[in-house]
Amino acid sequence: MHTYIALFRGINVGGKNVLPMKDLTSIFESLGASKVKTYIQSGNVVFQNESNDMSSFSKRLAIEIRERRGFEPHMLVIEPSEIEMAMTNNPFREAEFEPSSLHLGFLASVPENPNLKKLESLKKESERFCLMGRIFYLLYLHAPEGVG
Repeated sequence: MHTYIALFRGINVGGKNVLPMKDLTSIFESLGASKVKTYIQSGNVVFQNESNDMSSFSKRLAIEIRERRGFEPHMLVIEPSEIEMAMTNNPFREAEFEPSSLHLGFLASVPENPNLKKLESLKKESERFCLMGRIFYLLYLHAPEGVG
């Protein structure tokens, strides 16, 4: 058995793309996943599967959600080792003392031509970011306007 983490984007936000975690768990199990655990209403799921072909599993999962719930979510399935590697390579060591200040974005692929100058022009003075491969690190020490 292999352990995986499914990261969903844009479900259960503002009353759109509603997908109760009980239903999401059921969908995973119907596709052969076991030990399915969800995290709050975020759509983040830890599960086990015998297959190591997560591309095929992800496609089947998206189709099943579309058929049952009427929308096809964006998702990324990663292995725990990818999170461990992201933590090891964290460029913002100061976040270890205030972990809620650091956000990680896992991208489906490495951006070919990221416009980092544009991002630099948009960020607040209290924010710092770093793109390393397909992981985007965002550190904010104080965000009174929120993070969006």
